[in-house]
Amino acid sequence: MKPLRMRAFHRSVVFLLGLALVAGTAIADGKGKKGGGGGGAGSGTTKGGGAGSGSAEPEIEIEGEGSGSAAAGGEIDMGAEPPPGDLNSELNAQEQNNGAVKAGPVQHTPLSWKDILVVVRKPFLKSGRTELLPMFGTTMNDNMVRHYTVGGELSYYLTDVLAVGVEGQYYIHSFREPFDLVARQARRLPTVNQYNWSAALDFHYVPVYGKFAVLDHRLITWEAVFTAGIGAGQSEVVPRDTKFPGFTNLLIMPNVGANMRFFLAKWLTVSVGIRDYVFYDKFEPTDRSPMKNATADEAKDNATGSLINNVMFQVGVSFWLPTSFEYTTFR
Repeated sequence: MKPLRMRAFHRSVVFLLGLALVAGTAIADGKGKKGGGGGGAGSGTTKGGGAGSGSAEPEIEIEGEGSGSAAAGGEIDMGAEPPPGDLNSELNAQEQNNGAVKAGPVQHTPLSWKDILVVVRKPFLKSGRTELLPMFGTTMNDNMVRHYTVGGELSYYLTDVLAVGVEGQYYIHSFREPFDLVARQARRLPTVNQYNWSAALDFHYVPVYGKFAVLDHRLITWEAVFTAGIGAGQSEVVPRDTKFPGFTNLLIMPNVGANMRFFLAKWLTVSVGIRDYVFYDKFEPTDRSPMKNATADEAKDNATGSLINNVMFQVGVSFWLPTSFEYTTFR
């Protein structure tokens, strides 16, 4: 019987605790409904509390008509950060505002052809003009005999970069020191030829021009000129023994070269350049004697030949006709 009474006692205790819990829940619901309707008579500082609930913690209830998260949940997180914005769009908007053109009156400035400079025009024109070039020259690659030339060239410029001309030169020779040294060491004179004259038909092409400053004070215009031509000349054998006559050779002399031209005035220029005259020349035979190759014709028939490159340094002063020129295009 004792175990039965203990079991009944426990059941009665559990039943009483359940009744107390239900009663407390009902009382709490009643107070909440009463406070939600506008508050009791004694609720001076707390909204939603009962008449005597002065010590109860305050509660905040937000009722909104919107469908936001605050209205649905009834709570706002005051510590949450605002959502981040679009940084690129904000920067673009700022740049557009900074680059905006301010409205204002537009000033009109009158212009003319003289105010428009597209390309700096050439300071010297050659088209349709004639160049008269007296020149002097000297050989550069002959160590036995040196030739000096006095001559001239007459050229007509079809365009500003193309020209055709004729040239003529007269040669003066002088023997150099190796000529005597070889004669003393070998006990015989070397075989050499002297040049008498030359003439050629030349074609000139100007691929580039420019300018440079002299002591930052004066600008000088220059240009590079390439030349190619075909001509003729005469060489003469210098006999090793003066008892035998010499003979002459008619030479076919193509030439190529390049020179630089400096413009000093509208009618005056200075030219410096190098020209290579190429030809096949004949020399005195080495076995010449009273019994063999004694005459000039025999010696010429038995002469030995060689290809010669006569490289010359030339300098000259050009005079241009007409002495002035006019531009036919705008500046």
